[in-house]
Amino acid sequence: MQLEVIGIGGAGCRIAGAIRAAEPSGHSFIEDVFAFDTTDELLTQTADTAVPESHRYRYGDGIDGGLGGDLQRGFEVGEEHVEELDRALDEGTPTAADAFLVAVGLGGATGGGTAPALVATLHRQYDKPVYVLATLPADREFERGGDGAAESDSHSSESAPAAGAAEPSRPNAAANAVHTLERLDGLASAVICFDNDRWLRTGESLVEGRERCNRELATRVSAFFAAGAGGAGSGETIAETVIDASDVGRVMGSQTAIVTLGYGEQDVDTGGSRFGLGLFSAKPDVETSSAVSAIETVIRKGIHGKLTLECDPESAQRALLIVGGPPAWLNRQAIAEGRRALESTIGGRVVLGGDAPRPDGEAVFAAVVLADVGPVERLEELRAAAERVE
Repeated sequence: MQLEVIGIGGAGCRIAGAIRAAEPSGHSFIEDVFAFDTTDELLTQTADTAVPESHRYRYGDGIDGGLGGDLQRGFEVGEEHVEELDRALDEGTPTAADAFLVAVGLGGATGGGTAPALVATLHRQYDKPVYVLATLPADREFERGGDGAAESDSHSSESAPAAGAAEPSRPNAAANAVHTLERLDGLASAVICFDNDRWLRTGESLVEGRERCNRELATRVSAFFAAGAGGAGSGETIAETVIDASDVGRVMGSQTAIVTLGYGEQDVDTGGSRFGLGLFSAKPDVETSSAVSAIETVIRKGIHGKLTLECDPESAQRALLIVGGPPAWLNRQAIAEGRRALESTIGGRVVLGGDAPRPDGEAVFAAVVLADVGPVERLEELRAAAERVE
């Protein structure tokens, strides 16, 4: 399938750029990528070279100092400028996309404030699924005495602190995240969540960890949405079971389900030249036992390993398993067994599966999508933190 990827605010723009950078060669799933922000300087920094300059757009004249975490003002700005942002998409080809992916960092006011209005407009204008990719704030951002992180550092476009300066906390981050999710309910087709609190390392600030976290998230998003890209007409090996836009829609749903992603990866022997010149490369003679073991390992990691949003996998109402890598390593029996394992995990509910051959790949991977999960402990924690502030 083909996605129109839109980053809003500092975090959203960085994530959109990271997704573009993670796009597999020969398996393009991005129709266009856009970056929308209220500050020129940070728009340039966050979009970097992954987003064409013609697709970077500043909106909200007069918001030079940012929104100061004022989410209500963020909602107003979003409503005021949503038609302007919609017109900016004409620089690309939004009508050619199968769906939209809107990336935002929750907790601030820019991305979270604009996202609901833009999501509603995209649905109305194009009548296609609009998925939101949302990062949740870490406790250290809003807890008293925490290290904090300026909204501009990971989740918005407010001015970043000077080098060496203490990072201000965001006492409203939890409340802003909760209120934005409430606004998105009934608008977004689904919300894919990434919990910064779970993914940041002990003692690591958002500034220090955001690039690594964005890469982790982009890897998972790319493995999921690129599964049905390439193949026919591209000179690549065609998947035996192709995942297309309708399959994605069936799993994600249209009722703003909460979605979490799992992922597992293992390097394998591809039979290439150890000198990296390709002079002696040949199709590897893969032992069945090795292929089965590799696939079982990555599927187990994908189902039971670290998720973008921790939850009980058994609570998922729908799921999708994608196994990819060098074609010689994609043992069909092992993949089928992995799908049955996922079906067993979520209680026999709707489970789809597909494969993603990567002739130039050097690893076997499994991407697991768990949709309509809940209740989710982390979301309840944020609601409780929001109530303490309010």
